[in-house]
Amino acid sequence: MQKILIIIHAPPYGSERCLSGLRLATALAGRDDKPEVQVFLMSDATILGLPNQIDGAGNGLQGMVEQLVAQGVDIRLCRTCALARGLAELPLIPGTAIGTLVELAEATIQADKVITF
Repeated sequence: MQKILIIIHAPPYGSERCLSGLRLATALAGRDDKPEVQVFLMSDATILGLPNQIDGAGNGLQGMVEQLVAQGVDIRLCRTCALARGLAELPLIPGTAIGTLVELAEATIQADKVITF
């Protein structure tokens, strides 16, 4: 089974890079050959882990994150980035978790492909 790591740095609002990363993760997770997909959110992308955000699409990004979790995609928020933004103690979208740089390093070594947005 192929392992694919997607690292998203871009903020969820103001650009489409974050949306593009989620769309690719969704497409990969939905494939018949079922690659193992992991998403690691860094920098301002960690905001994606917070529930109940209202965006212009009517909660579209949270729905995408929840769909990925339901498909078995491991979604982690960088601990250092979350701490810097005051997010580490806040409730997260169920199924997402705070991750560490050590975990990201391990996922990077184990991945067959690493894609960044």
